Amino acid sequence: MTFTQITYEEDGPIGTITLNRPDDGNMFTETMCHEIRDCIEGIRRETRTRVIVLTGAGDKFFCIGGQKDGMEKTRLYAGTLPTLEMYEAIDKLQKPVIASVNGFAVGGGNVLQMVCDVTIAKQSAVFRQVGPMMGSFDAGYGTWYLEDLVGKKRAKEIWYANPKISAEEARDMGLINRIAPDDELAAKTREFALEIADRGAFALASIKAAFNARHGGVGGLSRVTHDLLLSQYLRTEEAKEMNASFNDRRKPDPSKFGQ
Repeated sequence: MTFTQITYEEDGPIGTITLNRPDDGNMFTETMCHEIRDCIEGIRRETRTRVIVLTGAGDKFFCIGGQKDGMEKTRLYAGTLPTLEMYEAIDKLQKPVIASVNGFAVGGGNVLQMVCDVTIAKQSAVFRQVGPMMGSFDAGYGTWYLEDLVGKKRAKEIWYANPKISAEEARDMGLINRIAPDDELAAKTREFALEIADRGAFALASIKAAFNARHGGVGGLSRVTHDLLLSQYLRTEEAKEMNASFNDRRKPDPSKFGQ
């Protein structure tokens, strides 16, 4: 896969997506949102990788939000950053996604790391929501997921008062999982990814789908019933017998049920 604003590479069971606009704070654009979505769609169709890492280029910024440069000046969809497509792709991917926060995670960048399954950050990383200070807000993923992570009162404070949050504070409040020394982030991220990759891939996919079913409505529930359970049912002797009996125009053999 070839991209212009992200890079993608594989290292054994680990796939790494890097936001590659360090001179602009790794801010996501319309193009970057689509590239992340398309990259994840490609990852979904292969079995080489078992864990995905999402990080930023450079050593200062993970992501400090988005910019609409070059987009149409309209209130319709053509003028809206396609961030939801990016967030939904991460949510729907049947592989765990680790956010490796290598610097500032601000605004949409903080929401991006929240949408990932788990987060490891370097010691000097900073997290912040700044929307109400600059004429913006995220009242979807940015509020729901933050409340789940840190609780309603604290989530409201973060959105209302917009404090800067250190890595230690973020870990203590449940916003992130782990902290690594600045010069060890890449190594500790790889160690974390390999730890997860050693688990059962199907079990991890099932667990992620179960978590997502809570917020995903019919789409989230379908991840459990269709993508996971139904895919297994089709391989059972019962499913094969039911299909064969239908094609043969005969009654099914109940002795095959439950096998």
